[in-house]
Amino acid sequence: MSEYLSFRASSLEGGLRLDIFLSKKTDLSRSQIKKLIENEKVRVNKQFKKPSYIVKENDLIEVEVLPPEKDEIKPQPIPLNIIYEDNDILLINKPSGIIVHPGAGVKEDTLVNALLFHFPEIKGIGSEKRPGIVHRLDKDTSGLMVIAKTNRAYLELQRQFKVREVEKKYLTLVKGKMPSMEGKIEIPIGRHIRERKKISIRTTKPKEAITYYKVIEEIKDFSYLEVKPITGRTHQIRVHLSSSGHPVVGDKKYGGCNLEIKCPRLFLHAYYLSFIHPTLDKKIEFSLPLPDDLNDYLEKLRYVHKN
Repeated sequence: MSEYLSFRASSLEGGLRLDIFLSKKTDLSRSQIKKLIENEKVRVNKQFKKPSYIVKENDLIEVEVLPPEKDEIKPQPIPLNIIYEDNDILLINKPSGIIVHPGAGVKEDTLVNALLFHFPEIKGIGSEKRPGIVHRLDKDTSGLMVIAKTNRAYLELQRQFKVREVEKKYLTLVKGKMPSMEGKIEIPIGRHIRERKKISIRTTKPKEAITYYKVIEEIKDFSYLEVKPITGRTHQIRVHLSSSGHPVVGDKKYGGCNLEIKCPRLFLHAYYLSFIHPTLDKKIEFSLPLPDDLNDYLEKLRYVHKN
């Protein structure tokens, strides 16, 4: 059922664009406002106007707010690589190339679509659009993820991630030699000041970000690392390493792609995960080997730079 809103513009509000006026008077997003105006759900003095219309004092602005669309997530028979399962949790090895949950412009072929097919009981666990999801990996990152199968598990795992009780470790290959065999990168990051789809140290809203690294092996002008993020910011490992002058190999977004030997994909794998089981109340830990495609690339690199 639609909701109807009505506003009378004051002298202070005269001179504002119609879309800006509505963004100040309602909780609607700019995209929602634009859509309502385009669909002739906004009237000014009983007439339809463009978003650029300049509001005048005493204008009567009426808005018909449409009920939110029900966006059901479609279960899909996408295979899952299950590492561990019990009544409360599920551990999977997420492959590179799959998005964790539906989002802007993406409704199908995500991990959540697969989970709802194989485990329909997780529907309603936590967020409606992210059932069972307590953390995420980037689309091109492979590796361990824990999924909650009950509300109790969801709330407890969510708490552990929030207070940083969950330990995560990754394997990655980066360009160049690190300044030391072990180190800490502590640089605040956030949305890039201009390129909004990227995360950067150049941001107007910096958030704390801490990453530890340890060099496993040096292969000529490359370093094979174990990386442990303390905070869980979007693209944190990739941005921290890139901003330090050592982008992750195969990273198209943050500068790791100009290579003599092309890497098949982003060289980043979540190989280790430990946490307190949400109902058994004991620490459990899991680890995975480097996937075949990344291991093959590493072997190729070793061979080329050995001869």
